[in-house]
Amino acid sequence: MTYGDMPPDEFRRHGHALVEWIAKYFEDVERYPALSAARPGDLIRALPAEAPEHGEPFEHVVDDLDRLILPATTHWNHPGFFAYFAITGSAPGVLMEFVAAALNQQAMLWRTSPAATELEDVTLRWLAKLMHLPDAFEGVIYDTASISTMHALAAAREQAVPDVRTKGLVGGTTIAGGAVYASEHAHSSVDKAVIALGLGHESLRRLPSDDRFTMRVADLERAIRADREAGRRPIAVVATVGTTSSTSVDDVPAVADVCAREGIWLHVDAAYAGVMAMVPGFEWMRAGFDRADSLVVNPHKWLFTPFDLSVLFTRRMDVLRRAFSLVPEYLKTSEPSSVKNLMDTGLQLGRRFRALKLWAVLRYFGAEGIRARLQHHCDLAKHFADWVDADPDFTRVSPVPFSVVCFRATPRHLTGDAAALDALNERILDRVNRSGEVFLSHTKLNGEYVIRLAIGHLKTEERHVGRAWDLLREGCRLEVAAEH
Repeated sequence: MTYGDMPPDEFRRHGHALVEWIAKYFEDVERYPALSAARPGDLIRALPAEAPEHGEPFEHVVDDLDRLILPATTHWNHPGFFAYFAITGSAPGVLMEFVAAALNQQAMLWRTSPAATELEDVTLRWLAKLMHLPDAFEGVIYDTASISTMHALAAAREQAVPDVRTKGLVGGTTIAGGAVYASEHAHSSVDKAVIALGLGHESLRRLPSDDRFTMRVADLERAIRADREAGRRPIAVVATVGTTSSTSVDDVPAVADVCAREGIWLHVDAAYAGVMAMVPGFEWMRAGFDRADSLVVNPHKWLFTPFDLSVLFTRRMDVLRRAFSLVPEYLKTSEPSSVKNLMDTGLQLGRRFRALKLWAVLRYFGAEGIRARLQHHCDLAKHFADWVDADPDFTRVSPVPFSVVCFRATPRHLTGDAAALDALNERILDRVNRSGEVFLSHTKLNGEYVIRLAIGHLKTEERHVGRAWDLLREGCRLEVAAEH
């Protein structure tokens, strides 16, 4: 029996081979289907039921990446990946993930990783300046926007109910009921946050949207007034810039006016579209950002950073720390109070060195390069929207402020038959996705089944968008023909 890790020479050999494997994967990713053709249980049946008793050569592990793992992989790095919000695990970010794994930092305290703590501070200040956020905003990295949103609403709860940390929501002088407000198109993470925070799902007021799928501010005011009259305490409003279904943009300045007048926390969900605040010509979409109490943006969505990395910006970091800071004896240190410890900014104690990959992405592409790539994606979306608008058998169902197009097939012989149109669009989407060349997703708007094309990958070119359009038109023709 020998002890210790993989010998350095062996690590060096396998490391070089693995970099070649990754480079080849990036180079040839289009030869894989964008959506995995695996069936449920395929990988489970292909793998042993128990871990090996004796160690295996690392070459066998790498061989099984090709044999077992890639066939069961949905290739988010495929330039024809247009589902959900397309993402890019860019090469600079991937390389720094390699380094982060090697350094194996646990950044709970400044002393456990000065580099991770301070690089996060510097990198997020860079990002804040690129997004034109005021200097008063501080940032913290979490894994996903769901967790960022939960922490933002926890801070809002702390602000609205100062003794909630010690007495909870039902004890002492705390409230029996609170309320959180969002449009009907806000992300489901808001629902989960109010559940997890003990506010109860019934505390979430889902407000109806207008014909552009944005929050009706008059309805927000009425809902707040009704809750106050019923003895409930309004806690927070979630305004969205780039909703998940249609990428609609709530009127943040108007919502901010309401929040300021009512003394309510304003959280802005800009997880997808927030990065567009740095692009000339999109100044309109960052209006009101400076008045938010908190704002979330996900560099792993549209800033070419490998999953996962979400940023919560807030100008009330003191409230966030007040909600979560807890220092047991074994974590007390001798550093001055001005030193920041990341464990004070959230539920988790352990923290990965996530800032490293975002820092590398910002440096490698530069602000100019990032802006140009974001604008290119929006231009491609506009081209696709123009094709939809020009085709009598398709209808675009929402504006295209960014890089997502929502549309549906509407052949004339099915006009007025909503159920038949929904079924047709579902069949078209399934047919297109089975091609393996592209992967699109769907949503429902105004109760109708809608197809979404989301552009956001570094390698996506007009030919990929054009191929998606060809497949959609062909799918529509074939499905209509099959009906007759």
